Amino acid sequence: MSATAGARKRGKPASGAGAGAGAGKRRRKADSAGDRGKSKGGGKMNEEISSDSESESLAPRKPEEEEEELEETAQEKKLRLAKLYLEQLRQQEEEKAEARAFEEDQVAGRLKEDVLEQRGRLQKSVAKEIQAPASADIRVLRGHQLSITCLVITPDDSAIFSAAKDCTIIKWSMESGRKLHVIPRAKKGAEGKPPGHGSHVLCMAISSDGKYLASGDRSKLILIWEAQSCQHLYTFTGHRDAVSGLAFRRGTHQLYSTSHDRSVKVWNVAENSYVETLFGHQDAVAALDALSRECCVTAGGRDGTVRVWKIPEESQLVFYGHQGSIDCIHLINEEHMVSGADDGSVALWGLSKKRPLALQREAHGLRGEPGLEQPFWISSVAALLNTDLVATGSHSSCVRLWQCGEGFRQLDLLCDIPLVGFINSLKFSSSGDFLVAGVGQEHRLGRWWRIKEARNSVCIIPLRRVPVPPAAGS
Repeated sequence: MSATAGARKRGKPASGAGAGAGAGKRRRKADSAGDRGKSKGGGKMNEEISSDSESESLAPRKPEEEEEELEETAQEKKLRLAKLYLEQLRQQEEEKAEARAFEEDQVAGRLKEDVLEQRGRLQKSVAKEIQAPASADIRVLRGHQLSITCLVITPDDSAIFSAAKDCTIIKWSMESGRKLHVIPRAKKGAEGKPPGHGSHVLCMAISSDGKYLASGDRSKLILIWEAQSCQHLYTFTGHRDAVSGLAFRRGTHQLYSTSHDRSVKVWNVAENSYVETLFGHQDAVAALDALSRECCVTAGGRDGTVRVWKIPEESQLVFYGHQGSIDCIHLINEEHMVSGADDGSVALWGLSKKRPLALQREAHGLRGEPGLEQPFWISSVAALLNTDLVATGSHSSCVRLWQCGEGFRQLDLLCDIPLVGFINSLKFSSSGDFLVAGVGQEHRLGRWWRIKEARNSVCIIPLRRVPVPPAAGS
């Protein structure tokens, strides 16, 4: 009875909370068993799904799809535009910095050139770029009756002044080649008439601002003209023989003159006044030149010296090197010069050495019968300022262009430009675009020879530049 009742009690479901808990446990077991079955049966399905999603994520998406999927908020748009604006500002600042650096490089280069120019060491390399002009390209201006003796070019390269043994001065237009003005010969006893020269004009100079023109003649006179109108302003007297050389100091109206009386005189043209006289040469001085420094250089003719005159110290440096009469001289820069002599030699000088840095003998060859050959006289020299380009003239039927080597220690022939007659004067334009030659039938200082086939004329020689290709491997 009791056993049956205990069994019945054990088999009877519990009432209340205990019965509910037992039923919950059985349901949870069944659910957990079902879940395990599902996980076992559905694990492969889950793995396959995940692998498909990975493959889709690895596949490249088009930018358009990404932009469609991305929804940009207002705050994100503001941030993106701010970043874009800052990037633009950064690029602009970089461009400005590059422009400033370029300008600073240009200024530094210009300052370096100015310093080298002041020290007399600037040597721009232009000679190799010069191409020999054809004879047909040379312009010939004719107007003088006798041999051209000297010429100058205005600083702006717009006009040429030429003078000759016919005692006249002609102003030419560079562009058209026409006569702009003629200063006629002064006749003896003709008072009240326009002033002029009554004897051979041997030298001329023009101020660096183009305001004043000075001309000197065999009658010991220096006439000062207004370059624009060719109106006579002053007459300087004081030399005791023919005036053979004139030069203005660059940037000023200080005028240097030299003469066959062996002296060098200093004048102030703006104040119409005489300053001082310097002596030193032992024979007639043939030529003179000057640049920016308060000094000038002279060619001493038959005394065989080149002299540098230091005006403030009233002292001079004496240079020797030519064997003959030194008839022409020209400054290349503040520290170097070129000269020519009647022994046919051309010399390059430096102010720090009393002997030539380079000496080219028989620069224009020889003339005469075999066994009796004599060198062609060098009658004119010119140099393009602060470069390595030099020109020389003689009566060898050509003008020769030369290149100065490194440090002005060598002189190499570039080309010959055919011109018949005595090349009594040579001048480069300020730009270096052309060379002007004064040609005559006779030498400017005498009548030793006469070349009948020559024409008394001013010849404008164009100088075309061809850029030199860079060396291989550079």
